[in-house]
Amino acid sequence: MRFRPIERHDLPLIQRWLEQPHVARFWNHDTSDAAVERDFGGSITGTEPCEVFIVIHDGAPIGLIQRYLFSAYPEELVEMQTLVSVPPNALSVDYFIGVPDLTGQGLGTAMIREMVDKSWVDHPSSDTIIVPVAVANPASWRALLAAGFTQIATGYLTPDNPIDDGQHHVFRTDRP
Repeated sequence: MRFRPIERHDLPLIQRWLEQPHVARFWNHDTSDAAVERDFGGSITGTEPCEVFIVIHDGAPIGLIQRYLFSAYPEELVEMQTLVSVPPNALSVDYFIGVPDLTGQGLGTAMIREMVDKSWVDHPSSDTIIVPVAVANPASWRALLAAGFTQIATGYLTPDNPIDDGQHHVFRTDRP
């Protein structure tokens, strides 16, 4: 797999992926042109501290993964600290396989593993990656477990989708 920072021409692809039912259920994103630009354009211009990548597998784009320091989002950091201790320079990732026919094949697990390895190189001062996942999303949290993460907590975090009850499993992996 290869990770390419998103570019403006990727926004329609991201928009189509966000509209896929298996993605929309847990990303619960406004998919209007303006919303996609608002939510992803800042990583292109450098005004947003989140790094967003298109995931390339066998030469084709298959999904998205974003990476950020918890400290770059103070409100999320404070909320996460109600459940677990978050070390300085801790990272987090969000991800999805956008192509429906490619789900359930282990590509999410591979994508997560490879991003973890890339993160240790790209962020030498980061020793921990912490990822919250809605309890209602077993495909996501099983991919984290298969990628070597450990579940460290379960509790309430503000849900991304208002139909969820806010219960999240929290996973962690540390630099080897």
